[in-house]
This record gives sequence, structure tokens and C-alpha cells, in this order.
Amino acid sequence: MDRSSDRTLFYFFLGILIWAPLPLASNRLWSLSLLCGLVLLLSIFVLYKQLHNFSLSTPLKKSLPVIGLISLGNIWISLQAIPAFNLSISPTDSVHDAVWGWCLLATFCLTLQLVRSRSRILFTGYILVGSALFQAVYGSLMTLTGYEFSFLIPKESYQGVSTGTFINRNSQAGYLVMCVSLGIGLMISTLKDDGSHNWRERGRRWLTALLSQKIVLRIALLIIVAGLVMTHSRMGNTSFFASLMIMGVLGLILSRKATRSMIILLSSLIILDIFVVGTFFGVQEVADRLQKTSIEKESRDEVAKATINLMQPQLLTGTGAGTFYTAFPEYRTKDVGRGFYVNTHNDYLEFSSEFGLLGAAPLALTLLLSLGAGLYAQYKRRDKLLRGIAFGASMSIIAMLIHATVDFNLQMPANALTFMVILAFAWIAVFKKTEKKKRKM
Repeated sequence: MDRSSDRTLFYFFLGILIWAPLPLASNRLWSLSLLCGLVLLLSIFVLYKQLHNFSLSTPLKKSLPVIGLISLGNIWISLQAIPAFNLSISPTDSVHDAVWGWCLLATFCLTLQLVRSRSRILFTGYILVGSALFQAVYGSLMTLTGYEFSFLIPKESYQGVSTGTFINRNSQAGYLVMCVSLGIGLMISTLKDDGSHNWRERGRRWLTALLSQKIVLRIALLIIVAGLVMTHSRMGNTSFFASLMIMGVLGLILSRKATRSMIILLSSLIILDIFVVGTFFGVQEVADRLQKTSIEKESRDEVAKATINLMQPQLLTGTGAGTFYTAFPEYRTKDVGRGFYVNTHNDYLEFSSEFGLLGAAPLALTLLLSLGAGLYAQYKRRDKLLRGIAFGASMSIIAMLIHATVDFNLQMPANALTFMVILAFAWIAVFKKTEKKKRKM
């Protein structure tokens, strides 16, 4: 593959990442169809180029077992979409989900193949942080000015809280958490491994940091966290701070060399983001929502119970991908209320009820292995950039695992697509060869 065409394909890939969250998180049929078309078109171009110059990246070759696991889940979903097998109560919906599933797998493979140099890792990370920064600023401005638009249309709900171009605050919060986690990993990769021996040296390093790109990244992360707080998403904020503290402890343990700069950075993230950002941008409202949350007022636990009842008759095979809103009415109870539920507010239960254990198990194993890969890279790799993206990927996965207990982030196409990139980053951190000298993109 010649360098210019390869670079063009990489920029095409970045364009998809930027576009995905803009049209209501691609959560409309037209925008999801367009997103699928873009991913499949890029995949065709990459495959065509590979036929002329077969050269798979090391992370892609060594991640084939994980790709196989995801493929098993997709094969099962594809079988559900075939009416003759009678595995889905709505084969048409399962066809849509099957196509989307293969697009997500293609995104995972494209990340492993195209993001294969240090400069591309950094560029992709900064693109995701920049996308989250736009979402945070846009959503905050819409809220503060009172001119509330989502994607070129007035908001119909969630007035007074930040949603960005997403359809609800929880989905935007999930996206911001994934990207800010990766941004924190990038910050960690810039830290010095050796400690400063005197105040003069420390002062010189702080001055250098203030005049470098580090301060720009730190300010961007601060703004994104402010945007996260302004969503007033209870579990979005909880998952961020919980995953930050969990990975902060694990990162210090696994790095085997807890430098003063890393401890200061992690401490400042917690202190500044909670007390400074929270004071000005509404962390109290999030706390109030958490305090006012009760089982009596919330119907999500009742929906979860009804979903468990839905799962039992077809525990192994599921009702079919994309069929929750069709299957759920038969099992809903009076306690659920009169609302119409498209999703179950619990990704674990929704995937299990639709895919069955046969389809959900390979995907669950993929998540656990990817988290393990990120933690392993934290322990094993000495390269600061690879340790940094391993930290960011691991933190993002932990946050998503927490958030998935009460929300449906992975049902949002933009979030699912970005999450596949995050998972691929965990494997890149493990398998990427250390470069002896700087390569161009």
C-alpha cells in the first residue's frame, strides 16, 4: 500500500469518528445507514489495497482470536435474521442489527490496521478528545444561552441540561467519559518517568509544561468534565469518578514506579474536577438527583425485573437482535408504568434478552479480555505512550461496564462505534511493536 493512499484512508477513518456523534449519535435510520455505508466503503478500500500489497499490522494479526470471538457473536445474530431458522420474533429488526454488528467488527479491525504508528495513535486520541470537547462546549452553550438545539433541530426534551448533538444526556455523558478517559491516558503518557531532585528542576518542568501542549490538553479535559457535569447524568458522572479512582489505584500499582508527577496528576484530576468544575457547573444538581433517587420513584428496576422474565423462556437463543421493544410489552407489569420502552436501561439485560447466552457470551468475553489486555499493557509495556493509552482504554471500559448497569449506551451507534475503537486501543497497547525512530503518518 503506497503511503499517500494509506494516509488518505486513515483520514477517512478519522472523518467517520468525527461524524458519528453529530447526527443525533447516528440513532436514526438514515444516519445509521449512512454510518454503515461509510464504514463498509472504507473497509472495501482497505481490502482492495491489501490485495495489492498484503501487509497486516502486528496488532491486527495477533488480535485474530478476539476478532474470532466478535465474529461468533455476529454469526449468531446473522442466523437470527434468517426467517427460516425461526430464531427471531422480528427478523427484519435482526437484519438491521446484524449489518450493524459487522460494521462494528469492521471498525475494530480498521482501528488495528490503520492506527499503527505512534503519530497515528496520538492523532486518533486527540481527534476523539477534540470531538468530545466540541460536544461539551456545544451542549453547554445551548444550555447556558437558552437556544437549545440538538443537531440542527430544536430539542424536544432534556431542556436545561447538556445533551450536545445526542438524543439524551446519558448517551452524551457516556461518550464524554470514553473520550476524556482516553485524554487522561494521553496526559499520563507525557509525564516524566524520573523524579525531579530539587525545586529548581521542578519549577523548570512546571514552566515547560505551562508553555507546552500539555496545558492545552489539560484545559480541554477540564472543559469536557464541565460538560459532563452539566449533563446532570447520575451514572455518567458516577462512572467517570469511580473509574478514575479505580484506574488511578491500579495504574499506580501496575506501573511499578509511582512517580510524583503521576500522583499529582491523578490527584488534581479528582480535586479540580470535583470541587472547582463542580462548584461552577452544577455538581450539586447531580448530587441532588442522586439523593432524590429512590426505588419508589424509579421504574428502571421494574423494567429490569420484567426483562429478566422476558429472558427466561428463551435464555439460550434470545428473542432476536433488535427486538426488545417488540418482545417487552408482553412481559411488562403495572409497576412499569405507561411509558413505551425502546430499551431496557441496562445493556447487560438487553443484549442477553435479544442475543441469548449463545450470542452474548462471546461479546462479554471480548470485553473482559480487552480490559485484561489494557491492564496487562499497563504492567508490561515500558513505552509511555502505550502505557498511557492502555490506562485510557482500561478506564473507559471500566466506566462503560459501570454505566451499562442502568443505561443503554451501547445501543447508541456513535457510542458503540467509539467503544470499538477504545477496545482496539487496548490491544494496540499490548501488541504494537516499539518504534526505534519517529515514523510519519
